[in-house]
Amino acid sequence: MANQNIQAEWAKFGHLFRREEIPAKTVLLDEAEVAKKVYFIEKGCLRLSFNKDGKDITFQFFFEGEGVSSAESFRYNQPSLYAIETLEPCVLHTLTKKDYAEIIEASPLIREAMEEQTHQRLLYVEKLFLSRIKNSPEERYRELLEQYPQILQRVPQHYIASFLGVTSVSLSRIRNRR
Repeated sequence: MANQNIQAEWAKFGHLFRREEIPAKTVLLDEAEVAKKVYFIEKGCLRLSFNKDGKDITFQFFFEGEGVSSAESFRYNQPSLYAIETLEPCVLHTLTKKDYAEIIEASPLIREAMEEQTHQRLLYVEKLFLSRIKNSPEERYRELLEQYPQILQRVPQHYIASFLGVTSVSLSRIRNRR
């Protein structure tokens, strides 16, 4: 019932969303650019990445039903610490900062839902951080498959390897041991 209530509440603001069909391999936000939009994924896969000494590092994936933006950049008008890129052709619903703020101000129900989503993302990032410190690449691979079982069919191996902090060759070895 709560899910229906929140969907009905979001529907009141449907006129503020812009539906966009975006090709694969499109950079939606460059590292160091200020985020002006938040993206809600209807179809497709996005990745977050940054450049370290000329090396492209993937650190998160997003799929259908998830929302993404560079939170610190979007909220505080600071340069983004990372890039957002489509990995597949995507259907995205975007909101500008102004329209997002209007929705949050007008709807306590949506504001509460977004606060809950923010807390869930924080918990995810804490778990991700701890996993990087204490788990082996094999354990991180297993966690990734548990969270996103479709990932092997949808994400190129070199991005998965980058996410796990290993080479593509090491990822092949990990996959062969399973």
